[in-house]
Parts: sequence; C-alpha cells; structure tokens
Amino acid sequence: MLWYGHDPSGWGWFVMSVGMIFFWALLIVIGVLLFRALSRSADSGASTSPAQRGPAAEQLLAERFARGEIDDDEYRRRLTVLRTGGGPQLGKS
Repeated sequence: MLWYGHDPSGWGWFVMSVGMIFFWALLIVIGVLLFRALSRSADSGASTSPAQRGPAAEQLLAERFARGEIDDDEYRRRLTVLRTGGGPQLGKS
C-alpha cells in the first residue's frame, strides 16, 4: 500500500493547520481591502473636496435662521462672509 512513513508528526499537523488559518485570513483581508478600495474610488473625493464644505456651512446657517437662533441681518452678514471667503481678520484692531 505505498506506506513509507512519510506521514506528518504532531508538529506537522499543527503547522499545516496554522498555515491554513493564515492562508484563509490572508484571502479574506485581501478581499476586504479590494472591496474598500473599489467602493472608495466610486465616490472619489466626494467627502473631502473643499466645494463640499461650503454648502454645508450655508445649509447650517440657513437651519439656524429657520430655527430663529439668528435674525435676518446676522444671517445675511454671515452668508456674505461665507460666500466671499472673508473671515475674522487676525491682528487688526
């Protein structure tokens, strides 16, 4: 029966088992990283672009105005500052 004593010992079984666990873990990690990379490129930079931050600030200002936290004059003044890119001038008194 072709039995020549080449069977793995206890350590051989252990190494094969650990190797198989690492192999499947590596495949799963590669799959997850590939999925995340492909899904990130689909909405490339949608959340990090500077143009995206502008409307969010204007929307927040409009919500504060709608809730009555700020009046009409303050809303218009702050909206003008947001749209012109001006802000508090440091160092000027």
